[in-house]
Amino acid sequence: MTPREDLLGRAVVWFTEHGVGDTSLRTLAAGIGTSHRMLNYHFGSRAGLLGAVVEAVERAERETLLGLAATHADPFEAGALFWQHVADRAAVFAPLFFELATHAMRAEPHAEPLRAWFAEGWSDALSDAYRRLGVDGDRAATLALQSLAMARGLLFEVAVTGDRAAADAAMDGWTAMVRRELEEAS
Repeated sequence: MTPREDLLGRAVVWFTEHGVGDTSLRTLAAGIGTSHRMLNYHFGSRAGLLGAVVEAVERAERETLLGLAATHADPFEAGALFWQHVADRAAVFAPLFFELATHAMRAEPHAEPLRAWFAEGWSDALSDAYRRLGVDGDRAATLALQSLAMARGLLFEVAVTGDRAAADAAMDGWTAMVRRELEEAS
């Protein structure tokens, strides 16, 4: 692991525990046992560091989903396992996710990779998955958007209320409804 990767990993953990807010590089550096100069050296600026944090978190989630999709023949099973993974980590990562999502909504430069991923990455990946199941292009795109909305909404629900059982039941219901629709269409 390079020094940059080590610092990035520690920064992700720190932001997960404390949030981003208006945290200065000096505060972060003290919290992770380094100097603000080292953070500047490796990331260029606070915005550069936050961009790297966004990219690292999203890359890890993409890799998890792709790994599940590659090892499970049933895409609904892979999706259910990914939901479990995300929901299991909601208390830790959801506050960071939604805080950085707010930065993306405001078009803050450090959150541009996340903004781009929100606009294309997850929707494209899910649309492709639905097309592989035989769903036509427009319906695949709509199902992808609905699936994202459901997952993000339920992630928010788990993070705010802690009612994992209700969120799991809602996700199970959504998955069953989509599976039923696809079976009836084929």
